Amino acid sequence: MTTSPHSEPPTRVPLTRERVLHAAIRLADAGGIAALSMRRLAQTLEVEAMSLYNHVANKEDLLDGMVDLVVAEIAVPEVGAHWKVQMHQRATSAYAVLLSHAWAPLLFVSRMNVGAAMLRYIDATHGCLREAGFSHAMADHARNVVDSHIYGFTLQELLFPIAAGTYADAARQFLPMLPPERYPYMRALAEQVIEGSYNGRHPFEFGLGLILDGLEGLQAKAAGQP
Repeated sequence: MTTSPHSEPPTRVPLTRERVLHAAIRLADAGGIAALSMRRLAQTLEVEAMSLYNHVANKEDLLDGMVDLVVAEIAVPEVGAHWKVQMHQRATSAYAVLLSHAWAPLLFVSRMNVGAAMLRYIDATHGCLREAGFSHAMADHARNVVDSHIYGFTLQELLFPIAAGTYADAARQFLPMLPPERYPYMRALAEQVIEGSYNGRHPFEFGLGLILDGLEGLQAKAAGQP
């Protein structure tokens, strides 16, 4: 197909902060944070590297903006709705989002994130718990223990050296290290994994349920219920 000499040149999509951040997220999703550099980001966007600094102050600002966009993907609790339902929905949503951005969990726990989406997310979470009768202190404790489960579980799942579906093979390899007279309980557990009566997997919902049930008990005790 030939182009007419009078044809207009293709319109270049203007560079914006949001476009820069979304491109950075795509790079990190594909290759991790190690694959993200200002030079490579500029190449992806087909711009000069210096033009990025009209939209992000530096690499740190870029990372903060990326985290805030990821937070914006997570379900925000509805203040006034049933707190336990909302906390469950929030946790499972955060878990799914963080698994889809494998680079993000470590940034969540290692940086002070104060973007607009993060502040809204935290405020709504705290508000949901406060309106349910939790004190400010207990609401803060509750949010942090749920988040510790989300981040810790997600990081372990992403970094665990044994791949899903290979637990039985791994147990067979470890079996010679577990003489029954010295490690009877670990030996029995490994044998169950090998036999297939237990798959060795730890569901996210198991720990989350324990936490939410425990918080429900604390809420009832604070309200003077039996």
